[in-house]
Amino acid sequence: MKVADIVHYLEATFPLSLQESYDNAGLICGRMDQEVSGALLCLDSIETTVDEAISKKCELIIAHHPIVFKGLKKITGASYVERVIEKCILHGISLYAIHTNLDNHIDGVNAAIAKRIGLVHQRILRPMSNQLYKLVVYVPKDALNTLDQAIFEAGAGSIGNYSDCHFRSEGTGTFRPNDRANPTIGSTGIREEVQEYRVEYLVPKMQLGNVLRAMTNAHPYEEVAHEIISIENKDPRLGAGLIGELAEKVDALTFLKSLKSSFNCQVIRHTALLDKPIKTVALCGGAGSFLLSDAIRAKADIFITGDFKYHEFFDAEKHLIIADIGHFESEQFTPQLLAEKLKEKFTKFAVHLTDLNTNPINYL
Repeated sequence: MKVADIVHYLEATFPLSLQESYDNAGLICGRMDQEVSGALLCLDSIETTVDEAISKKCELIIAHHPIVFKGLKKITGASYVERVIEKCILHGISLYAIHTNLDNHIDGVNAAIAKRIGLVHQRILRPMSNQLYKLVVYVPKDALNTLDQAIFEAGAGSIGNYSDCHFRSEGTGTFRPNDRANPTIGSTGIREEVQEYRVEYLVPKMQLGNVLRAMTNAHPYEEVAHEIISIENKDPRLGAGLIGELAEKVDALTFLKSLKSSFNCQVIRHTALLDKPIKTVALCGGAGSFLLSDAIRAKADIFITGDFKYHEFFDAEKHLIIADIGHFESEQFTPQLLAEKLKEKFTKFAVHLTDLNTNPINYL
């Protein structure tokens, strides 16, 4: 195994294009061609994490939080960030971060939280725009099924919970092959008319390259007439936060006590309990106060996240309950999520979960 094998798989599943502009996900330290036999999965890549990787003979650390957010001008060991990078280099350990690109995927960080709570009918709380294209391709009628199958398998044609979607209309295509052409239909210099379908597919931005290659390989024509159109529709599978429902309504205090137990919280900071049970739950791993208005608009009964500031609690205005369970506490199951993904793909690769609690916050 090489670092590149792991990186390419993770970024095919959770593309770097999904990360926020302030983020620094990706390979932070190390080389793509480095041989690796095992990886240590963690939330934070601090000095003790590197020591743990050394002791477990892991040549790769995969962390949720990037150790480097801003550029380093010097590496002198003056800060814990510099010491981590220095130690990784000295011991030949590659360091990879998978952060907001994992946050912004429906199968990412928030899915791990929702699974722990037991939410059903899960959907993105704030879907992302500018992540979708419409592909229009013209194909002879007798080649439609072959093209359809290839494009669907490459990742196109899904709308929410529905797959294999396209729209088609019939028409006539015309063309005249020149003397350099090798036409599938027709002859050089003669204008040809063919009954064709105009077929339209919805394509996720991150799958566009795969879909275009599949289209070209499956299409019978030497030159494939097609159009790629950027659309502003929101992608229901990508974006910030998540919302879903409990199987049954639960008393608010009972729900909070269960939440505290399930997430091993020392304390939950929350707004006043409302005189109604909990059914619809909105959540966001890490710091999610920026999604409060979305949770209110979605009529959530409670919004679970971390890092709420004092004055932000007032913004609930009795629309819902804010439950701040802590940044670390909300994301603590992320390494397990990544371990499951990697074990599915690489059955003979050693995946280790950190034994460390890297939460920098302590409670009396």
